[in-house]
Amino acid sequence: MNPSSATPSTPPSGPIFHPFANEQALVNALASEVAGSLSQAIEEDGCASLVVSGGRTPVVLFQQLSSAELDWSKVLITLADERWVAPDHPDSNEKLVRTHLLINRAEQAQFVSLKNSSVSARLGQVALAEALADLPDVFTVVMLGMGDDGHTASLFPGASTLEIALNPHNPLPCQWIQPLDAPHERMTLTLSRLLAAKKIFLHFTGAKKRAVYDAAIADDRCDYPVRALANQRQTPVDVYWHAW
Repeated sequence: MNPSSATPSTPPSGPIFHPFANEQALVNALASEVAGSLSQAIEEDGCASLVVSGGRTPVVLFQQLSSAELDWSKVLITLADERWVAPDHPDSNEKLVRTHLLINRAEQAQFVSLKNSSVSARLGQVALAEALADLPDVFTVVMLGMGDDGHTASLFPGASTLEIALNPHNPLPCQWIQPLDAPHERMTLTLSRLLAAKKIFLHFTGAKKRAVYDAAIADDRCDYPVRALANQRQTPVDVYWHAW
């Protein structure tokens, strides 16, 4: 097994919901929780791993987390998903992470890209899957967001390869995705790879996304991809939310 590969604990029930009064209160709590988990893993295993998502929502969190007092040289960071664009493209998740997270103390962390030189995500998937084989068997922390359409990572509703990516028995670490209503071809970690984690944090804001999340939890007819994450019982999920 690779480092940090201890079997994650089995959650006794569904996700634990943490509502906050405002963004700063949420960021303070979540940054502290993530930093504590990484520090504990370093102490117990000698290393830690962190999977993050892009978008506007986690920017303030990244900035605060980047100054956390821990041995970042022993932390590996990678992405839950990536747009198939150059790493310096304005829409690149890697660019966002390098700008807002891999700074301050966290500049010492090791970063593993989810993008290679192939002209498309579809053509780059095999080589990327081979490169990702060296990642820890079990991530220390996975941090995900959620869109208004119920997608998380790049698990977009209606995408032709979504069923493959959501298959909990899929042994592949990544899957190319072409969203129906969002720009750029994507590469996403598969659901099975995301669930191979000690802890998962789902972070989103606003009343509209709260309604999407509630529907994913409660409505069996709902086809939001985030439902696969929220309704599984393999890995603990903590939800961090504030209205605005």
